[in-house]
Amino acid sequence: MKNKSLHKYPLVWKKDDFFIKIYSSIPNISTGILLTTEKATFIIDPGDGILRDLSKDVGAITILKVSDIFITHGHHDHIGGVWSLLTYLSVMQKKGELNIYYPKGCMEIESIYKAFIKVYGKELSYKINLKEIKNEKSFQRNSVTVRPFEVNHREVSQEKNISIKIPSLGFKFVYDGKSICYGGDTAYCDSLVKHAKNSDLAIIEAGADKENKLDLHMTIEQASQIGKTAKEYFLVHVPE
Repeated sequence: MKNKSLHKYPLVWKKDDFFIKIYSSIPNISTGILLTTEKATFIIDPGDGILRDLSKDVGAITILKVSDIFITHGHHDHIGGVWSLLTYLSVMQKKGELNIYYPKGCMEIESIYKAFIKVYGKELSYKINLKEIKNEKSFQRNSVTVRPFEVNHREVSQEKNISIKIPSLGFKFVYDGKSICYGGDTAYCDSLVKHAKNSDLAIIEAGADKENKLDLHMTIEQASQIGKTAKEYFLVHVPE
């Protein structure tokens, strides 16, 4: 039950060929995660700067291998890099299809897709498939089992001091007997507790402070409590 770091980026974890790198997870600024195996190249929550980080770190060959993007929710710090990434893949003549998985009701992703196709649709070198996740049914992608689960992420409504739940997911990735649980942004919830437990790695957000009264995020204490049920854990999205 080792916590390698609170929020010194990048955060890297590797077991055999199961690899994940968190380039950034800073509230209201950016998130960006790369997950790979010998057969899979995934991006999770491509926030602003993801193309720059990937280009510097792994280069065009790996970026062009990306087959799937997983979105936890539609806030700008988690999807701000989608447009530039999609454009780059077209400019670099990506072949094959790209799947974008996102929670049902996430209008931000659908709006970005519609606008992007309107501008670049006639010249795209690859096909984009929007995959709206409507339930918690597991599915397979390139030897990785993906288990989406609903989490309790909230935002402040127009009415002062009232929070409302938004479409949001966590993802558990299982490969070769090992598992990574990524909760995305969420307040404390039973689903995250369930999926983080006994994972080889749990990635848990701790975006609240003790003064937070709207239950939008978890405190470090709450997040650590969940993280300690996994074999290893990272606390991310910690305010700077």
